[in-house]
Amino acid sequence: MNANRIQLTGKDILEKEFKTAMRGYNQEEVDDFLDTVIQDYEAFQQDIEKLRQENERLRKQSDQTRSRTSTPNHQVNYDILKRVSNLEKAVFGKKYADSE
Repeated sequence: MNANRIQLTGKDILEKEFKTAMRGYNQEEVDDFLDTVIQDYEAFQQDIEKLRQENERLRKQSDQTRSRTSTPNHQVNYDILKRVSNLEKAVFGKKYADSE
């Protein structure tokens, strides 16, 4: 959600004045309804802020994970290959070791 598209704040809604007309709406009903709208609006804004913070936290966590996993660990690969080689020697015996 782009903050530039938000046109009203809870305060804007609260302070909005409507002109009265001879056959206008019941002002108390309108005020009660606007109070509910303000509460919902503020709750939505809090939810949006929490989601933005969670999104930022997850983005940072993802970046950290990506940077850790993208760095190749050649020593680990070498150790694994050495262990596989030793295992092959143990399984296939001296005949395998002589053919290297």
